[in-house]
Amino acid sequence: MKLTKKSHSCVRLEKDGRTLVLDPGGFSEPDAAVGADAILITHEHPDHFDEGRLRAAMEANPAARIWTLKSVADRIAAAFPGRVHTVGHGDTFTAAGFDVQVHGELHAVIHPDIPRITNVGYLIDGGRLFHPGDALTVPDRPVETLMLPVMAPWNKISEVIDYVREVKPQRAYDVHDALLTDLARPVYDRQIGALGGSGHLRLAPGSSAEI
Repeated sequence: MKLTKKSHSCVRLEKDGRTLVLDPGGFSEPDAAVGADAILITHEHPDHFDEGRLRAAMEANPAARIWTLKSVADRIAAAFPGRVHTVGHGDTFTAAGFDVQVHGELHAVIHPDIPRITNVGYLIDGGRLFHPGDALTVPDRPVETLMLPVMAPWNKISEVIDYVREVKPQRAYDVHDALLTDLARPVYDRQIGALGGSGHLRLAPGSSAEI
């Protein structure tokens, strides 16, 4: 499986000639989802969900499909009749040849005064990769590659480190990193790498790795 990092929380997975894209939001490239056979959206925040990017992908490939939670599906299903599937915690499905399990229900707490929205994570091919969206959800099975939300208004580095320790992936790649400055990156790399207990890796946008 080929993993390609796009900006912020968006990643592309390729296997057997098919492409799955996760979270092509407003902080990712305008064409981040173009060429996708299937698209997964974790939640409604604009850095993860952008209708313009979805429209570009769906128009480029009339066979493309979207899987997402109800709060997003309700906003886009009318634009793409029959091509948007609503999922929730515990659901399983196949998208573009990838087996997917849905984990989690709520976005992490930003502040007690801000109501929590729904959020789901996606476990791909039985644990080959897990993308939690905006939460520190721990799947109920081993994870080989964790997409690690490294910097957000709702987390701090101690929580990120403890999350890696709890999931115990073979490797963790940074996502949710658009707000992380170049000055801060070495600090995060050093602390997570030293304390997380798993291989901590980072891909520049557009770079790829085989996982």
